[in-house]
Amino acid sequence: MTYCCGILVRDGIVLVADTRTNAGLDNIATFRKLHIFEKPGERVLLLATSGNLSVTQGVVNFLSEGFENPDTGEVENAMTASTLLQAAQLVGRAVRRARMEAFNSAEQSAGVSFDVSLLLGGQIAGGAPRLFMIYTAGNCIECTPDTNYLQIGEHKYGKPILDRAVNFDTDIYDALKIGLISMDSTIRSNLSVGLPIDIALLRRDAFQLEVSTRIDSSDEYFRDLRERWSKALRAAHMAIPAPPYRGRAP
Repeated sequence: MTYCCGILVRDGIVLVADTRTNAGLDNIATFRKLHIFEKPGERVLLLATSGNLSVTQGVVNFLSEGFENPDTGEVENAMTASTLLQAAQLVGRAVRRARMEAFNSAEQSAGVSFDVSLLLGGQIAGGAPRLFMIYTAGNCIECTPDTNYLQIGEHKYGKPILDRAVNFDTDIYDALKIGLISMDSTIRSNLSVGLPIDIALLRRDAFQLEVSTRIDSSDEYFRDLRERWSKALRAAHMAIPAPPYRGRAP
């Protein structure tokens, strides 16, 4: 299982992704799910992946190495798209091709799910920062200022945090903080999501990443954030008056 979230604010884009791929008492593995395609001064594309690893890895390979567009005959990759929408459409074609190849492999007989979902965010010179979600079928939706975040994977535990705390005018570092709180809430509630966490922050019109790092269990800020958030929640519920319903019966 996975949890990744992307947040679009006026100042840019934040992506947060966990790295856990299997979970159990003695079966935990990690795999990078946040991939970066960057040409400083021209473009930064951030791709977060969820779902079948053979398909998502195939998508990343296609975006890196390129593949032929059947309509034009041209070889396309993450560096050839002229807009974020074209890049999202390219990812959709890569998903369809990677799934087709996976279906034709031996895995087909093993009852493996080939479903995937991906987040693509970034900025290409000449356009604004944009954030898309790409589905298994290769179609996509775009994030908007009205609903300025997207999630993939185990999203239900982190969604209430984002719903209440973030909007398009949120400061970009506050958006990163809220994304990390959303991730912590998911980690606490679901064993299949866990550290380390990959994070990326792209400021509008910078065309290079301002933050790109991995957070593990030794990260002092993340440990402090988790502790402060837990204390704040306890203090908040203690400050709310007790329900006045004692003794009432239907």
